[in-house]
Amino acid sequence: MGNGGSGKTWLARRLPEPLGLPLVHLDDVHWEPGRYGIARDRAVVHGDVRTITAGEAWLIEGVYGLYVDIALPRTTTLIWLDLSEEECLANIMRRGIQGGESQESFDGLLKWVSEYKARKNNWNSFDGHLKLYESFSGEKARLTNRAEVDAYTERFLQA
Repeated sequence: MGNGGSGKTWLARRLPEPLGLPLVHLDDVHWEPGRYGIARDRAVVHGDVRTITAGEAWLIEGVYGLYVDIALPRTTTLIWLDLSEEECLANIMRRGIQGGESQESFDGLLKWVSEYKARKNNWNSFDGHLKLYESFSGEKARLTNRAEVDAYTERFLQA
């Protein structure tokens, strides 16, 4: 889990093969297929996340704290990419508009990412992720810069 642009997808794409796990992107579960920016019915998404996490083993990546909370009881390892908002914004600017985004929705994403630490009472915020992280009793890693993310990833790629 982590802010938009923190590198969740980048990290998640490197782990399925060495870990032998299927990868699920929460963006693919949350949004209507082919309709970026149009959320699916929340009850349906919750059911889908419950079904996914009922599987024997899985790797899920995403910013959606509410869905992470559904998965948490069956989670064995929690990774929080807690990079600075500046680095997250730079990563989003570098990757540019994607997935059928409009310039308006891209600008909205930049604003949303920049407000990660300012948002309160929100699952998709620093505070929300901190609560999830602190309450998790299993193996966990809070990675706060690119060097830590790279070092964490290397553990699996060299195994």
